[in-house]
Amino acid sequence: MKIESQPHQLHVIFLPHLTPGHMNPMVDTARIFAKHGVSATIITTPANALTFQKVIDSDFSSGYPIRTSLVQFPAAQVGLPEGVENIKAGTSLEMLGKISHGIIMLKDQIELLFQDLQPDCIVTDMFYPWTVESAARLGIPRLYYYSSSYFSSCAAHSIRKHKPHEGLVSDAQKFSIPGLPHNIEITALQLEEWVRTEDEFTDYLNAIYETESRSYGTLYNSFHELESDYEQLYKSTMGIKAWSIGPVSAWVNKERGQNGDLAVESGWLNWLNSKQDSSVLYVSFGSLTRLTQAQIVEIAHGLENSGHDFIWVVRKKGEDDEGESFLLDFEQRMNESNKGYIIWNWAPQLLILDNPAIGGVVTHCGWNSILESLNAGLPMVTWPMFAEQFYNEKFLAEVLEIGVPVGSKKNKLWTTAGEDAEVRREDIAKAVALLMGSDEESREMRRKARKLGDASKKTIEEGGSSYKNLMQLIDELKSLKASRVLEKNEINENED
Repeated sequence: MKIESQPHQLHVIFLPHLTPGHMNPMVDTARIFAKHGVSATIITTPANALTFQKVIDSDFSSGYPIRTSLVQFPAAQVGLPEGVENIKAGTSLEMLGKISHGIIMLKDQIELLFQDLQPDCIVTDMFYPWTVESAARLGIPRLYYYSSSYFSSCAAHSIRKHKPHEGLVSDAQKFSIPGLPHNIEITALQLEEWVRTEDEFTDYLNAIYETESRSYGTLYNSFHELESDYEQLYKSTMGIKAWSIGPVSAWVNKERGQNGDLAVESGWLNWLNSKQDSSVLYVSFGSLTRLTQAQIVEIAHGLENSGHDFIWVVRKKGEDDEGESFLLDFEQRMNESNKGYIIWNWAPQLLILDNPAIGGVVTHCGWNSILESLNAGLPMVTWPMFAEQFYNEKFLAEVLEIGVPVGSKKNKLWTTAGEDAEVRREDIAKAVALLMGSDEESREMRRKARKLGDASKKTIEEGGSSYKNLMQLIDELKSLKASRVLEKNEINENED
C-alpha cells in the first residue's frame, strides 16, 4: 500500500551527516516523527541508505509515512572507490578529505530535492550550513540537529568565545571553562585540534556555528532530567529555541522487546547468561576509533589484570595484520579461563547492554553510546579519543558522577594517532576495579546510574518531558504550516 502525503499533513525532511554517530540518531528521530503522524523523508546516498533501509521499509509497511530519497555520491569525481560514502571509511587524512569534499558536492542535488519535495520544515545536521539559506528561500523553519550533549555545546561555545586556553604555560596545564554552572577544568591538549591550532577547518566550523543562531531552533538527542542546567544555559546563551527529544534510540527500540528482530549469533548471549547479575564489563570504542596495536595489547592486559569478566567488541583489521595473532591467542586464553568474551567487528549493543549480567561499560564517550549505557542504568569507564568526547567525559565524571576516567590526555583524530599506547594497562585495570568494585564509591556510582536509567525510560513515555517536547514541537510546526497556507491563500485571493 502506497502512503501518499496528504495535502494537510506535515512533511519534514531529515538531512543526516554521513557518519554513524550523526546519522543513526537522526534516522531514529525521523522514525519517531513518522510514528506520530508526520510525513518524514530522509535524504541520503545509496550506500548509506543500505545501512538503515530495512527498518524504514518495515515502518512504512506498518503504515507510517516515512521514506528515503537518494542523491548520488560523486565518488569518481573526488577519486574514491564506488560505494565509499561515509566518514567511517576514512582511514587516512587524505581519504577523509575526499569523503568530506564529496559530501560538500551533494549540495546542488539536495537543493533540487528541497524544491521538488516542498517540505514544511528541514531538520538538518550541523554540517550542512548552507541549508539555513535553503529554508529561508522556501519560507520554512530550519531545525539544527545537534547529535551530542548540551554540556559539550555550552563548553565548546565558552571556549570559542573566551579562549581561556591561550597564553598558558603549557598545553598540559589545567584551566577552568568560564561561565558553566560547575567548575570544570580541562587542558588545551584535550581540546579539539582545530581549537588548539586554528586552520581552514576552524573557519568552516565557525561558519557552521554562525548558522546555528540563525536557525528556527535546535533539536537535541538529550532529556531534561539529564542536562537541565545546561539546557537552560544553552537556550539563554544562543537565544534560540531548543527541544530535548531523547534518548531517541530508546524511543524507537522500546517496542522491539528483548529478542528484537535480530537473528544474532548467540555465543555471547549464552556466555552472558552464565554470569552473575552486574558482574560483566562491556567494552566498545564506537564505529570511528582505530586503536594502535600497542594500545590493544595494553587493553587486553588491563582487562585481564582487573580480575573482572568482560565482553569486548574488537574491530578486525586486515588479514595480514600482525596484531590479529596476539588477539586470537588472547581470545583463546579468555575462552579457557571463561573470564572474557571477544565479539569481532559488530555487536548488537542495545541487546547486550540490557542483559542483567552487564554491570558497567568502557566507552569512548560518544554521545550515542553514553545515552544507550545510561538508558540501561550503567556507570562508565571514560576513555575519550577525539572531537567533543573529552567534554562528555567531564560531564559523566564530574557533573553526573557516574564515570571513572581512564586517564586519556590528548584529543587526536583517529587518522592521526601514532603507534604508541596512550593509556597503560595498570590505569585500565585500576579504573575497571573502581567501576566494578564493591566499596561505597562504586556502589554510589551504580545507584546514580540506575536512577538516571529510570529517568531516561520515563522521559519518552506519554507525559514524560521528551514526549511532551516532541508533541509541542509537532504542534508548533503544524501551526506554522497552517499560517503559511492561510497567507498563501490570501495572496492568491488578492491577486484574483
